[in-house]
Amino acid sequence: MKNNKIVYLAVATALGSLSTTAHSAGFQLAETSATGLGRAFAGEAAMADNASAQFRNPALLSYLADTQVSAGGIYVNPNVDIDGQNSLTGPTSTDDVAHDAVIPNFYFSHQLDDRLTAGIALATNFGMETDLGNDFTGTQFGNEAAVTTFEINPNLAWKATDQLRIGAGIRYVLGEGSIGAQANKMAADNSIPAGSTLKYMEGDDRAWGWQLGAVYDINDKHRVGISYRSEVDLTLDGHAEGVNYNKQPNGSGSPLSDTHYSGSMDLTLPATAELSSLHQLTEQWAVHTSINWTEWSSFDKLEADLPSLSSDPQMVKVENWEDNYRFAIGTTYQWDQQLTLRSGVAYDTSAVSDQNRTLTIPETDRTWLSVGAGYEVTPKLTLDAAFTYVFAKDAPVKEPRDGIDSPSEDAAAKAFGSFEGETTGNVWLVGVQASYRF
Repeated sequence: MKNNKIVYLAVATALGSLSTTAHSAGFQLAETSATGLGRAFAGEAAMADNASAQFRNPALLSYLADTQVSAGGIYVNPNVDIDGQNSLTGPTSTDDVAHDAVIPNFYFSHQLDDRLTAGIALATNFGMETDLGNDFTGTQFGNEAAVTTFEINPNLAWKATDQLRIGAGIRYVLGEGSIGAQANKMAADNSIPAGSTLKYMEGDDRAWGWQLGAVYDINDKHRVGISYRSEVDLTLDGHAEGVNYNKQPNGSGSPLSDTHYSGSMDLTLPATAELSSLHQLTEQWAVHTSINWTEWSSFDKLEADLPSLSSDPQMVKVENWEDNYRFAIGTTYQWDQQLTLRSGVAYDTSAVSDQNRTLTIPETDRTWLSVGAGYEVTPKLTLDAAFTYVFAKDAPVKEPRDGIDSPSEDAAAKAFGSFEGETTGNVWLVGVQASYRF
């Protein structure tokens, strides 16, 4: 197991990270290119601007001539705050619980012949990291969570007819994750000192997935594209530690020992689908749309397998997430032969209900406002830049959660107090990208 910290999938945005409150729903990342960022990622399954298009729809490779390379990064600055009341100690708050991140990417495409085009993408679309700090009196339910993934994605596209393109790809995903909870003060019965680790788990894994896509040109001005990315099942292999795991099956052992238990935790990166369209209204103006679906209902709970502690799975966190949708519309304006202007608006629905929201993943609805531009420096080199501001909807958060059967949450509330409050936040993103055609 590596000494990296990453993803809590229920532990649950970055090749990098961002709070789930900040960009796409859950711990999903939309930030795959600066080109797409400028239009709020509207029309991504139908737009073939450069080699980055293959990550959202492999069929788009067939629109790319010769050999092309595209590389860049997106800087994400989330601002997520939590304010509320601890039932035993009173008001408490924590600011900037989500970490800044730079999300890099690299894409390559090569036209094999008139019908076939191959490519490879090095990017990510899942990741996040939150840290609630040491002074917040809600850390008994979770003080940190992280998810990091990196994807190697070879793709192949086939031009079936002049109107229909089909593509497929293989996904090799490297993932790591961690989740922790900490005593914010002395337990009510004085059995656990302040600062004690209640639970901490980390692990990593490698797994395979796949993607499919198709694009259909209705005519030379209108196009639709559809893509599907499979779920990827990770078994994060690592260890667990903390007070919650330090009682041996026979009842012996110090409750505050630092014993590490080898084990694993299953984590599913959900399946996704996208339906997009491109409409060239005039020679200068184009409009793009997208509807995205993510199967977050596959993220229902986190359980740990710790064979040396128990033959039964140990509940880490009940999640009860639900499928979510993202709606986006964007425009492109060709100012002149060299300068392209972009803008877009998107609405991202939350993957959790108010009842199931947690402190470590303060997931809520988001609205995106994006602007961007591309400049053709030479016929072979294009530079892109984009800026996005994301408004996160203020949302209630309460732990332990009403109607959730979670003995560990109930025990944490009894020892250290319950929490009820609100999460607020916003995020801004800046992306740059260079694309070169050989």
